[in-house]
Amino acid sequence: MSGTTEPNSIQREPDRVEARFGRDPSVDPTALVGYRYASDAGPTVVGDDARVRANSILYGDVRAGDGFTTGHGALVREDTEIGDAVLVGTDTVLDGTVEVGSQVSLQSQVYVPPETTIGDKVFVGPSATLTNDPYPTRQDVELSGPTLERGVSVGANATLLPGVTVGERSFVAAGAVVTRDVPPDTLAVGVPAEHRPLPPALEGGNAVR
Repeated sequence: MSGTTEPNSIQREPDRVEARFGRDPSVDPTALVGYRYASDAGPTVVGDDARVRANSILYGDVRAGDGFTTGHGALVREDTEIGDAVLVGTDTVLDGTVEVGSQVSLQSQVYVPPETTIGDKVFVGPSATLTNDPYPTRQDVELSGPTLERGVSVGANATLLPGVTVGERSFVAAGAVVTRDVPPDTLAVGVPAEHRPLPPALEGGNAVR
């Protein structure tokens, strides 16, 4: 019958855990901070001057430092640790059990899988994809995400395979596919990525604030 609602389709308010903020938080009404993903989920803890934009979701057991900012529709899942002055861009996913340092910029539509480590002053461009499973659905192996060391830049649409380490101040070019470790101060370019000396224009590290 028109205008009726089936019992199974009733929309219910999501169950939440405690959300703890520092000074001067700004949270849009449609953001969800403290999503209860399990019955024993702990609180979501965010530092001073947070800005959580519309439709973003932060799970329980997430900890973020001061100056945490999201775009619209960002997702940060459980057991994620985030430092100070971190941007998680629009539609970006931190898929749980992720470590992020301070002064990090993750642009729109970045995917970061579990067991990934991102150091301080790292920039990850739009639609970059990090992976943690070398044999998806084919073999049962221990998951291992990439490690991005301090000062790394990753260009738009780059793909990083499981377990690779990108050394300090290295630069992964747009569209590159990183299949092996990148030494510090190196340019990784192409498919699969080749290693080249870092050109002078890319030296000096990132000015991520």
